[in-house]
Amino acid sequence: MLCSSFALLFTACNSNNPTSSDTPTSGDIAISVDETFKPIIDSELFVFHALYKNAHVRVHYVSEAQCFKDLMNDSVRLVITTRKLNQQELDYFHSAKYYPTETGIAKDGIAIIVNNKNTDTLFTVQQLKDILSGKINTWKGISANSKLSGIQLVFDNATSSTMRYMKDSLLHATTLPANVFAAQTNQEVIQYVIKNENAIGIIGVNWCKEVADSNTLNFSSKIRVAGIEGEVKQEVDFPQPYQAYISQGWYPLSRTIYTISREARAGLGTGFVSFLASDRGQRIILKSGLVPATMPIRILSYNKNKKV
Repeated sequence: MLCSSFALLFTACNSNNPTSSDTPTSGDIAISVDETFKPIIDSELFVFHALYKNAHVRVHYVSEAQCFKDLMNDSVRLVITTRKLNQQELDYFHSAKYYPTETGIAKDGIAIIVNNKNTDTLFTVQQLKDILSGKINTWKGISANSKLSGIQLVFDNATSSTMRYMKDSLLHATTLPANVFAAQTNQEVIQYVIKNENAIGIIGVNWCKEVADSNTLNFSSKIRVAGIEGEVKQEVDFPQPYQAYISQGWYPLSRTIYTISREARAGLGTGFVSFLASDRGQRIILKSGLVPATMPIRILSYNKNKKV
């Protein structure tokens, strides 16, 4: 079915623009991707390039804000990020006779991470709101018995999708307290949390997976991933950002990952999006720890009172 789709796309490409330099399975293009998704997109591109030897997708991992700048400036034809185009952006493209396509390819969870020595690994959404607003700025505000001092909250980037999500969804404001700062990348957030007991890091969940662990979805042993209790009681107390909990809507900090293409014809960007949405592309997403858009997640029953 996917091969048939590619054949149709290739035909359309040739009929509309016979001199085009790229097709759905060949050529050279640049794309911009939210840095949050570097681990999964690196995996997708590795397989895509292995399948299509004449395709070369050059990826720039940047902040969410930069992704949209690149798309609007026509620096790239395809971006991967966590929000759709807003009305102003759509009006701009429509006025230029472009009609971008938006495709949901996966669901992502935002992980709250703490230092390995920190025993406070359970938060409510209300506590996170209070931390973001500055109402809670010490660990004793989370647990009266805590031996830690002031909370240091660190994001990946000042213009990242993670920062925007937390502001829009929890804080509903544009300003943050003095104890909140941005690093540059998700990896830098992890390293900061590893070195600082007072830190809370906010990163994409696919950065939490054990790097050397290719067969399971265990979180890294270098950090502790917190459980988050939503404002609506769910079947699991303080769920962590596991696939099943994100899929069922039990984990409260989740969002959709979108591809946004401004290709006016069926080029290599369209081919890569088709691959991401294909069975093989979705299986790579499943293995990464994210929730694929078109594949079911298997949920096993368990007895939380049973001793293992």
